[in-house]
Amino acid sequence: MDQGYGGGPVERSRRSLSTSAPVPNSESESMKDTDVQMQQAPQTETEKKTITPSSQESPRRCEAAVRASSPGSAVLHTPPISTPVSTPPADASANRKSSRHAAPQPWPVEPPVTRSTLSELDVSKIIHNPKLRHDINFDPELHFRPNLDGEKGRKKQDKANQFWKTLKEELTEFLTDRPAFVAKYGESTGWTLPSLLKAVKDIIQTLVPQRDRQFLDEGLDVELLMQQFYRGIADLEKLASWLSRVLKSHCAPMRDDWVDSMYSQLSNGNRDANLDELVTGMRSLLSVLEAMKLDVANHQIRCLRPVLIEDTTHFEQKFFMRKMQSKKVDVSGAKQWYNDAHRRYSPSIGNTTQTFGDTRVFFEALTRLVLPSTAEKRVPSTFLFDEERILKLKSDMLDAINLEVCMRMYEDLERVGRFSASMFGVSRALDEDTLNRSMSPCSEFNFNSPISTSRPSSLVLSTSGSASSSPRSSFVMPSYVAPETSEPRLRARDVYSTLVALLQSATPTSRPYARWQELATAMALQIFRFTSAPSEMLAAFEDKLMDNVCNANSQLYLEVEHSFHSRLMLELGSRVREFKPLSGVSLFAVATGGRVQSSNLQSGRERDMDGSAREGQEEGGLEDMAVRLAHLGVLHWRVWSQLVYLGDADDDMSVDGPSVQI
Repeated sequence: MDQGYGGGPVERSRRSLSTSAPVPNSESESMKDTDVQMQQAPQTETEKKTITPSSQESPRRCEAAVRASSPGSAVLHTPPISTPVSTPPADASANRKSSRHAAPQPWPVEPPVTRSTLSELDVSKIIHNPKLRHDINFDPELHFRPNLDGEKGRKKQDKANQFWKTLKEELTEFLTDRPAFVAKYGESTGWTLPSLLKAVKDIIQTLVPQRDRQFLDEGLDVELLMQQFYRGIADLEKLASWLSRVLKSHCAPMRDDWVDSMYSQLSNGNRDANLDELVTGMRSLLSVLEAMKLDVANHQIRCLRPVLIEDTTHFEQKFFMRKMQSKKVDVSGAKQWYNDAHRRYSPSIGNTTQTFGDTRVFFEALTRLVLPSTAEKRVPSTFLFDEERILKLKSDMLDAINLEVCMRMYEDLERVGRFSASMFGVSRALDEDTLNRSMSPCSEFNFNSPISTSRPSSLVLSTSGSASSSPRSSFVMPSYVAPETSEPRLRARDVYSTLVALLQSATPTSRPYARWQELATAMALQIFRFTSAPSEMLAAFEDKLMDNVCNANSQLYLEVEHSFHSRLMLELGSRVREFKPLSGVSLFAVATGGRVQSSNLQSGRERDMDGSAREGQEEGGLEDMAVRLAHLGVLHWRVWSQLVYLGDADDDMSVDGPSVQI
């Protein structure tokens, strides 16, 4: 499967994009794989778009400040307070001239934010990014933000800190040991300050309209500013004031306080000869510019979303058709997957034709693909942009099925407890050590269970050094966790809510089965707490539950999975029938705009007395998965049905329709 066109880890709730990827050197060069979670598609293989210059319009519609008198338009005679340095003597000047012809100096440390690192935020890159254009169909919260997470984020932060440290050291050397500084750099721009000023100017140029760039060239003439700096006549406070006015005229109002803080830091640092404050101000300046660029990019995403969503099918068909023709994407495995599903499932799903139409085989195969017991380890290549969503669905389905397994085992144990109590009159209580045994939390369970009400307030967190903590315990469960109620339905509801709370408190992991292996003992103990079963049964119950939730081939697990799949197909059918006639934007609005009401297909199902409350809670999770599967499947079918599944991938399919004008 080709992973080179926007592949990589994708967050379900929001897109986390770094702003430090290099810009391609040419239109035919793809962006290299960096810490960006989406890659730039080769521009020679994308549609030609007509782009309005809205990305350079000021959020305030105010341009007067740019035309204000620039700091470089007048002769400055007042030497800056922060650089009380006399003109170097003639011999130093001679040394400086000779240094220009010295051996080349090492390349300076690059500013942490530059026009190049922010290039992926340009509107042209957004509309040509196939992964982003696909994800925008599913995530209403999708937006850009600096990616400072993980090891790559730490390295980026270290690199930024090194730049600011170097800037301070070089400014200090300029002020305290001018001859040594001149011998090293002369009047070249090969050090951090001119590099920073150039980066600032380049970024501002992308934020102001084209007609105002001449005023920017006058106000932020880096070469002139550096000449003034070397001669001790640069007015940094005036430059800070001019920058403040320019930024305020083009940034969102919520950034004003940040700009004011930046100006105060620069002016105070210059006035008080405080290099720490001065460097902090420059750091704030770069941060403000990055935030402004992110604001513009996120505004563009909000504005372009309807057009991009509506054009998804045409854009992706054209993109992937070219990849297939150039042999960069192999869809033979995906076609074989669909053909195998057609042979395997067609005889048994004839009664679903009215519900699913011509997609009945596809959705049967798709639901089998996300079943936890499915042997297939890799998804077909046609799901290149949906792998993370499929893995998340598979993990959520495993959680839902295992919770149902736990509840069925609870009901069996509860019957044993009631029989034991009727036979012996009383049940033997668990000893205190057993009460305090619990679990090791693992991954995330995040479909449709209200977190605010599912975690019992009686769960007392234990400290790592307490006598009650152990490798098996992360919190202490007092004896009053289990409510003393004789109502089976209420007790079943409380058991289910408590198990969900344990799951939601788990540590994230990419291995759902490993999470349940660690949780099984805690789940067994918690279930045991709600029953009257004899304490001697606990060890055997733990082993039995461990075997059922960690073994996809156990009879109970397969029975529950089959039942869950049957109910899912009923719910999915109604969603597919609802979603298929919708336009792209309408599909996005319905599928992501909130909880879809339960279908009438579910209302007539019989439920037993003990399980009715639980099934009511489970329906939310099942409906959520049905909506997500229907959304993913309908969009996928629109792109790939004729391209691969129903047509011949080797045919010269034409997708050269009129391009959407953006």
